[in-house]
Amino acid sequence: MGIVEEAHNLRVIGRADGERGTIVLAHGFGTDQSVWKHLVPHLVEDYRVVLFDNMGAGTTNPDYFDFDRYTTLEGYALDLLAILEELRLGPCIFVGHSVSAAIGAIASISRPDLFSKLVMLSASPRYLNDVDYFGGFEQEELDQLFDAMRSNYKAWVSGFAPLAVGGDLDSVAVQEFSRTLFNIRPDIALCVAQTIFQSDLREILGLVMVPCHILQSSKDLAVPVVVSEYLHRNLGGKSIVEVMPSEGHLPQLSSPDIVIPVLLRHIRYDIAV
Repeated sequence: MGIVEEAHNLRVIGRADGERGTIVLAHGFGTDQSVWKHLVPHLVEDYRVVLFDNMGAGTTNPDYFDFDRYTTLEGYALDLLAILEELRLGPCIFVGHSVSAAIGAIASISRPDLFSKLVMLSASPRYLNDVDYFGGFEQEELDQLFDAMRSNYKAWVSGFAPLAVGGDLDSVAVQEFSRTLFNIRPDIALCVAQTIFQSDLREILGLVMVPCHILQSSKDLAVPVVVSEYLHRNLGGKSIVEVMPSEGHLPQLSSPDIVIPVLLRHIRYDIAV
């Protein structure tokens, strides 16, 4: 096993011949590859499936986390390209949750040949409100979030997890998200959160030419529905939006009965011309 595979806990499962193609599943902030547990069983009979952990996830070695490299999303995009180049699997269907949707978009600009489509779940190009743009957060709110992470990470997780998931404290999805958040070293979690919430990809959306399937919960603390329409209007290539009757920022975990069939449909079918 090479350094890339080991560092990212890379797994390739499913059909060795990838009869219907290769699917790469990329998780968002505070989770790891286990967030796809409800989706993977539906894919492995037909597809070659690639799972990995973003650097900084609780399942990765914290010694590998480079605080300078990961102050921008480009550092993660370079990691993704390294993984795809190492595997040499040809164009993939990339399913990115939350920040990984943005990471996939960045990677596709320099290497569109590696992606046949991007399926973007709960994606946002910018979380901060701006003139003529509603991202969902004011800077003061983000500063308070970062301060809370610094002062008492465990207490912050206990409050943030149910808000992000959109369920009650006892729900399995909230417990699962809390578990993966707790697994992250607090200083790394703060660095990753700052990189994500302060990012702004609006200027490069027009350079994304790979077809994009934008999937969004009807109620999401982190990503207002209007953001999905903004993506649709500003991406350079073909795109389609589907707003699902799910709640929360991790709907593949909290509402699998609603979300998994939608994900499968967008994985299997291309955008009609």
